[in-house]
Amino acid sequence: MAQESEAGGNKVQVSGSIQSDILIPQSDATIGAEDYSEFALTNTFGEVNLSSKYIDAGARVEYLDHPLPGFEPDYKGWGIPYIYVKGKYKNVEVTAGNFYEQFGSGFILRTYEERSLGIDNSLLGGRLVYKPFNWATVKVLAGKQRRYWHDGGPFEGLNRSWVGGADVELSVDQWFKKMQEKNTYLTFGASFVNKHEGDEEMIVSYDGKQRLNFPTDVQAFDVRLRLQTGNWNVLAEYAQKSQDPSQDNDYIYRKGYVAMLSASYSKRGMSFLVQAKRSDNMSFRSQRTLPSLSENSSFINHLPAFTMEHTYALAARYPYATQPDGEWAYQAELAYNFKRHSFFGGKYGTKVKLNFSHVHSIAKNTRYADGIMQGSNGYYPGTDGYGSAFFKWGDSKYYQDFNVQIEKKFTKAFKLNLMYMNQFYNKTAVEGHGGMLHNNIYVAEGKYQFNDKFTLRAEAQYLDMTSGVNNEDGDCDCVYGLLELSVLPYLMFTVSDEYSIGDEIHYYNGSVTFAKGAHRLQVGYARTRAGFNCSGGVCRWVPASKGVTMSYNFNF
Repeated sequence: MAQESEAGGNKVQVSGSIQSDILIPQSDATIGAEDYSEFALTNTFGEVNLSSKYIDAGARVEYLDHPLPGFEPDYKGWGIPYIYVKGKYKNVEVTAGNFYEQFGSGFILRTYEERSLGIDNSLLGGRLVYKPFNWATVKVLAGKQRRYWHDGGPFEGLNRSWVGGADVELSVDQWFKKMQEKNTYLTFGASFVNKHEGDEEMIVSYDGKQRLNFPTDVQAFDVRLRLQTGNWNVLAEYAQKSQDPSQDNDYIYRKGYVAMLSASYSKRGMSFLVQAKRSDNMSFRSQRTLPSLSENSSFINHLPAFTMEHTYALAARYPYATQPDGEWAYQAELAYNFKRHSFFGGKYGTKVKLNFSHVHSIAKNTRYADGIMQGSNGYYPGTDGYGSAFFKWGDSKYYQDFNVQIEKKFTKAFKLNLMYMNQFYNKTAVEGHGGMLHNNIYVAEGKYQFNDKFTLRAEAQYLDMTSGVNNEDGDCDCVYGLLELSVLPYLMFTVSDEYSIGDEIHYYNGSVTFAKGAHRLQVGYARTRAGFNCSGGVCRWVPASKGVTMSYNFNF
């Protein structure tokens, strides 16, 4: 719901949002929920943006002095972490202040905000976007990356390095008339990023005399080619990073690599996707040494996980986090709609989706060096670390997921969704301990619309853990049930319970949601298990919690 005003004949549009998530915590020794000194914990954001024909501007204020559980210590703070002014004229756009950017698939640069993960790694500096022709786009940028609040207070919390880069995208199809006539599109892209970080003292040898010589500049480049013709879409991309010794890789001097090939086909009633990606030592941060390797705020780049992001509670219980030190990842998906009045389609048609993903370690031949202390990963600081044959797998399977989903409408009022999932989850590789878990997961979801006002949705889920059971860690068989009643146009009532069979613990949740216009308010009471919250292969550990929850959203 944006508002408009007019100044000097130039319309100014004002938009923004308010988001506040609140927990009034209670301790619960059974699930390990902590007792907090604060009465309430909250993550609160307010944002306003002004846009006009030639100038855009905006700012965001955050109040995170008592943040929700599971965020990094430096996440605590308050102030204005995001403010910008953008000038636009014809084919030129200039931004000063904070901005987000992504080159290609993000292999060497992706800055973005994901509040549920505690990520806001915007760059503070300047960016130029120039379109000299209708077939070319050029981007140039430089700045420092945000990293939480450090000691708190407004305008604090930047990593020490400077990040600069450039990106060029060319629409090759605009050069050839025959390609345009055949609806064939060919795009070529190339990117370059440089991280400039000062040297620092680090001793790694047993006798305390060997000092690492860190490169003050780390360069990365990316090239990509996308072809779209008819129903086909093919993307090939390759990126490489120069020597970048850091806490992530035990300060080795091996270069980083990532290569990806993706192909998809889509037509009415059917689609499929196949993808393959190999990454090797591709962690790229704006600060080489950090208080914790679990934090996600300092990544300059992003390596997407080629695994399905599940929305059902038990299917999403063990999500995969991309391993930046190296992995082979594959994914294939087929979706098909059986037509109405066919044998499998029935009266209303039937939708079927198959998805398979597999992630494996890459082969590594460790290179040893005399007199140098061995790192936590088994590599030796100050050396190249290891060698790795491109097509050779390592010894570890990180993750595997095969699932089939069926969506069937039986009457105008009733629809049923079914899912089966077979999952392998290497808890040791992803979380550092726990071994290999093997799960069979079954889901049934039904939705019945009584009339134009009332709709009831129900879920029943069962997780059968066939191997890796550990009741002390909560890794055991589970059942889950949910009921959700929508009362249009304003209300929704939800109750759910996840029962962990092995340790006999209930994780219950009840909430009421009210939505009207630009306002949305949810109030509930929940007992939440500890686990990972993930998006796109990036994960945050969320500890167990219990208490009253409130969430308010307003968009204008």
